[in-house]
Amino acid sequence: MSPGARFPSSVYGRGEEPDPRFSLANERTFLAWVRTSLALLAAGVALEALRLPADERFRFAAAAVFVALGMAAALQAWIGWARTERAMRLGRPLPGQSLGGVIALGVVAGTVLVAIGMLL
Repeated sequence: MSPGARFPSSVYGRGEEPDPRFSLANERTFLAWVRTSLALLAAGVALEALRLPADERFRFAAAAVFVALGMAAALQAWIGWARTERAMRLGRPLPGQSLGGVIALGVVAGTVLVAIGMLL
């Protein structure tokens, strides 16, 4: 398969093919972010579906936070994979997480919202 025929060409159309072990490790990281995204989305849905004994406003706010974080984690998966793969192909230093810190802070915020809602 020619490099131009692989998707996305903005990643595969640049530089040289890296060691397959590194590309496969990058793919495993991508899949871990996808699993994280699914777990966050499931947490948001579960907060509303299970009707925890918590103040409705705080429960809904926490559910919305977790759903938004799930979407952000899916975005991080794609952006992180592409940036890392491109850096490996061009022989550049690997980039850091673009949304990892935001997601971690969001999980704390969602958890605090649930805790406050349960105490009220």
